[in-house]
Amino acid sequence: MKTSKAAGAANAGIIGRLPLFQELTPEQVAGIVGSSREQHFDKGELLFQKGDPAQGFYVVIQGQIKLAFPSVHGNDKVVEILGPGQSFGEALMFMDRTYPVFAEAVTDAVLLQIPRRPIHDLLSGDAKFARAMLAGLAKRLHSLVQDVESYSVRSSAQRLIGYLLRHCDDVESGPVELELPTTKSVIASRLNVTPETLSRVFHELKECGLIEIRGRHVTIHDVARLRDYEQ
Repeated sequence: MKTSKAAGAANAGIIGRLPLFQELTPEQVAGIVGSSREQHFDKGELLFQKGDPAQGFYVVIQGQIKLAFPSVHGNDKVVEILGPGQSFGEALMFMDRTYPVFAEAVTDAVLLQIPRRPIHDLLSGDAKFARAMLAGLAKRLHSLVQDVESYSVRSSAQRLIGYLLRHCDDVESGPVELELPTTKSVIASRLNVTPETLSRVFHELKECGLIEIRGRHVTIHDVARLRDYEQ
């Protein structure tokens, strides 16, 4: 892993566009960027292990990061796949606890590690930032509740369709071409199904004329039809 002090307009621009920081002044953004560290990870490299002390939180600048629970049997349970512009680890800043999952670079990745101190200072003196932080944490909690609901009451096909629809950029109908962001085995773990089940569901959707799949490339023939099939 190569590490350097984060600096320059590029990172400031990225940080300033994140929902959490959009209401901050340029001076406040510069303060965050100046206290953060830019970290480069190779594909397959660990950012941290489960049980490591949490020193701050991360923002993905480039690449993809997998958060997962380790398994002694080698079947890690993927909790989330994060891409550019997404952050993780915010809640742990207030809990003084260790990381409950491990984080691994799915691809070569660049992240900013933001320490606690500047965030605590902003929370103490900026009510808008405090509300934005609460909104971000509430959104993450809502997403986790949706995951629990999906695992409990939705079929394997419904889980996969819901996953594909989340990558359609709010398209209401018509065809969509998309690239799966990671391997099918990682997606299977994220959806809490076996790789064999995922392959079977992909085949089922293809046989129904809803999709075509070539490697990671998926063609959805009509988003509206796929959404109706989910019901």
